[in-house]
Amino acid sequence: MNEKLKNTTNKLNGIWQQRSKVQKTLIITGALLFFVFAGLLTFFVSKPNLVPLYSNLSPAETGQIKETLDSKGIQSEISNNGATILVPKEQVDTLMVELAAEGVPDSGTIDYSYFGQDSGFGMTDKEFDVIKLKATQTELANLMMGIEGVNDANVMINLPAESVFVGEQQEGSSASVVLNLKPGASLDQEKVNALFHLVSKSVPNLTTDNIVIMDQNFNYYDLNNGENSTAGTSYASQQEIKSQIEQDIQRDVQKMLGTMIGHDKVVVSVTTDIDFTQENREENIITPVGEDSDEGIAVSVERITEAYTGNGAAAAGGVNGTGETDVPGYEATTETTGDGDYERIEERINNEVNRINKQIVESPFKIRDLGIQVMVEPPDPEDPLSFTAEREEDIQQILSTVIRTSINKDSTEEPLTDEQIAEKVVVSVQPFDGKQQFAETEATQVIPMWMYIVAGGLLLAIVILVILLVRKKKQDDIELDDEEDYTIDEPIRVHDINNEVETEGTVRKKQLEKMAKEKPEDFAKLLRTWITEE
Repeated sequence: MNEKLKNTTNKLNGIWQQRSKVQKTLIITGALLFFVFAGLLTFFVSKPNLVPLYSNLSPAETGQIKETLDSKGIQSEISNNGATILVPKEQVDTLMVELAAEGVPDSGTIDYSYFGQDSGFGMTDKEFDVIKLKATQTELANLMMGIEGVNDANVMINLPAESVFVGEQQEGSSASVVLNLKPGASLDQEKVNALFHLVSKSVPNLTTDNIVIMDQNFNYYDLNNGENSTAGTSYASQQEIKSQIEQDIQRDVQKMLGTMIGHDKVVVSVTTDIDFTQENREENIITPVGEDSDEGIAVSVERITEAYTGNGAAAAGGVNGTGETDVPGYEATTETTGDGDYERIEERINNEVNRINKQIVESPFKIRDLGIQVMVEPPDPEDPLSFTAEREEDIQQILSTVIRTSINKDSTEEPLTDEQIAEKVVVSVQPFDGKQQFAETEATQVIPMWMYIVAGGLLLAIVILVILLVRKKKQDDIELDDEEDYTIDEPIRVHDINNEVETEGTVRKKQLEKMAKEKPEDFAKLLRTWITEE
């Protein structure tokens, strides 16, 4: 075993000695870089995956949680300027439950649980009122944080002092609320109304007029309870509606044209003229029952027919009631003929028609006019002709359709002509010299950049080493081919004069020497036997 190890060591040493100084340097450098890279890779792979345990913490809460985790021997890190604390991913759920059971983090605020824990008999009425007020503020803030979009809330309530006089009028309460909204979140009017009523019903003698609500960006929110107000009556609401309509049309046009020619190649601007006139009217319309006839449905019909034929028929004539003995209203006859005919037909028909009663409430806003301006960059900014006239005509047609379907249509007016619609569309084709360059966000790398640099250097060293070994092998093959041209003489073998010729006596001598070394007792017995025989 030792001889094999020694032979292997000698072979490796011989191979090492055959290498040049450059090759030795590259081999040593490559081995060192390999072990360094393997060690660093092992370190980063074995590093625990840390995820947020709590976020949006105050410095005091972060310090308390950090101290608790350190006392438990749990690895943790602080990030996001002290607002977030990170722990191993597999321990997040367990730690959250354990810390909650221990009351960590303790924010220092007073809620209603204080009265069951720390209140005592020595508390005065003033102290009790202050603690109750603080607890009310805390509970209101917690309720507001449950609303979608609200990250944090601070509530300040002002309660007037109770008067000991019966006739003195007591002042009303007031409240101020500051909301910390999440990035990109907004409060619609329904949520704002809910916040006003939540605060009003939680504090005695507090009306909605004495409540002020604002966010971290100093945007104030007003209560809109729907009483004595109509949509679009105030300037703020009108501008909001106008802006919302323009944004909706602009977003749709931008998305459509961006899909066609590229989102960074088109800019859309929309302007509108909104009519906020709201009309309430009542219409009483009478129409015939049938579409093809002006006659209605006969409700009652009365027909009278009189006819007379014979002698002595008086001819009609004279003046009604002209004589002294005549009856008023009857025609007097002046003469009588022998024969005569008399006929009278009378018909009375009561027809019923359609009676329509309409109570119409017009929309509070209408799009009276609309204009769309579009700026397009050619595919090749250096060549304006790269944007064809056919493509520009397609954009004109698309925008014309949007305008035709968006503007309010009045049945009493003539529809817009193609020339009128074309005046409301502007398409400008030119390079975007003021285009903003948005930097692409780099993806988070688990392995640092310098690790890739080291790996690249190691790979380059290995490639160079392989190239040198290949060149060395080719050079050895060339030298071997050159040596094959020469004749190799066989060596002359000469017997060594020191080699002793073995005989029967020398063989026995060697056997006796070996026996004397290995089995001295048997060798002694053999000597005694020889001596006795002699």
